[in-house]
Amino acid sequence: MSEKQCFYEVLGIERGASSEDVRRAYKREALKNHPDRNPGDATAESKFKLVNEAYQVLSDDEKRSVYDRFGHAGLEGGGMGGGGGIGDVLSHMQDLFAEMFSGPFGFGGRTARRGGDLRVQERITLVEAAFGCKREVSVRAPSRCDDCEGTGAAKGTKPEQCSACRGTGQVSNARGFVMFTAPCAKCSGRGVSIKTPCKPCSGQGLVEKTKTVTVTFPAGIDHGQRLRVPGQGVAGPNGSGDLYVDVDVADDARFERDGVDLVARVHIALTTAALGGEATVPILDPEDPNKTETLKISPGTQGGHVITLKGRGVPRLDGRGRGALIVEVRVDVPTKLSPRAKELLAELDDELHGRVEADAESRKVATK
Repeated sequence: MSEKQCFYEVLGIERGASSEDVRRAYKREALKNHPDRNPGDATAESKFKLVNEAYQVLSDDEKRSVYDRFGHAGLEGGGMGGGGGIGDVLSHMQDLFAEMFSGPFGFGGRTARRGGDLRVQERITLVEAAFGCKREVSVRAPSRCDDCEGTGAAKGTKPEQCSACRGTGQVSNARGFVMFTAPCAKCSGRGVSIKTPCKPCSGQGLVEKTKTVTVTFPAGIDHGQRLRVPGQGVAGPNGSGDLYVDVDVADDARFERDGVDLVARVHIALTTAALGGEATVPILDPEDPNKTETLKISPGTQGGHVITLKGRGVPRLDGRGRGALIVEVRVDVPTKLSPRAKELLAELDDELHGRVEADAESRKVATK
């Protein structure tokens, strides 16, 4: 008898391959050599069985350790045989085909029917988004019918076991030596039939209700992000779906948000820009929505000048500090002047230009 092929070569992987590498290789080779894809090909069927044998050994840490040390000889006897029967092959194939096929195919008993997910949008303020909050969110969704307690059967009656699937909710068909399972068409996978449906829910076991869900918005959440609240979606025979909350952060009159940074604009008078002084800047604070601080303005400040205040922005979602408050200075130039104001500005203009001309004349004399 010819020497048995190395299991690593069967799956096309290196000896140091990870568990995930083993699984991926197994899926690839099993699909390629599956008998349904190679009808009448005895070589493919033989390779398919060998692929499953290799996977049973290399996916088990204990068996793999023995195989790495002693090869095929180490697996003989002592309950460590790597071949197994067709039941073992199908057992290992269940997870693979559950991933490969979408829709009504599955293995391992009745298919779990989980309720659907719900999605709502909730608007919060910038302060709530920055520092976190809890909100009571109203959700209207199908919920368990109180009249029939979710069974779908009218009061005084009970659902009966489906005669087609005998209560399993599934029917099976064999293809080769692989068993494919699909939801029962007669009972839609429920496993029961209802002769007298409940009137309020029309036999569905669900009626539309409004419920309130407490949603926690973490500090630092931003507009457009989504929160998941497990188990608060549509109720189902085998568990409820999830509730997804899309975050809508309302505009704030005092700030513009840029990630974890805030942008504020302060207006100062022309004289303050020239002579220096102080300006009032808004501060984001969870306790005082109107909080401000006094900012020093240096003489000769130009319009568009930016002052950065570190640690005064939005807290980071990961809790590692806060962003910055970026203050943009805007100089207000008066549009309406009294006669006296015009006179003073003219004098200022003469003073400034006279000094410039004097300085220029001095430089000419100096160069002669």
